[in-house]
Amino acid sequence: MVLLRASGEETGETYDLSAIHGDGSDGGGVAAGVELLAFADTLLANDDAALTRARENLRQVVGDEGLVDAAGVAATFNAIDRIADATGIPLDDRNAEISADFRAALGIDSYAAGRV
Repeated sequence: MVLLRASGEETGETYDLSAIHGDGSDGGGVAAGVELLAFADTLLANDDAALTRARENLRQVVGDEGLVDAAGVAATFNAIDRIADATGIPLDDRNAEISADFRAALGIDSYAAGRV
């Protein structure tokens, strides 16, 4: 379990980041985590039926506004990440230091684009 930065310090909540690479059956301790993980997994899977099911399951749990928020976060992250990768923006020293534990927990440094 990992205590997230400022939000975790404020709420005292911890999250299991391994749910991202695991089976996600407990949602990592995040409200609607199971449904959010399923939604995220289907976004790039090229399976319209699975995406429709995941989207509807998430909507049932978080409502219409929550679904729109989740889709917006996913779209924004995808765009920002692609821009950073395409332009070769390096991770600055400060952010490399404060994100080292997250990158290690998620295995990001093993990805070619994730190497600092």
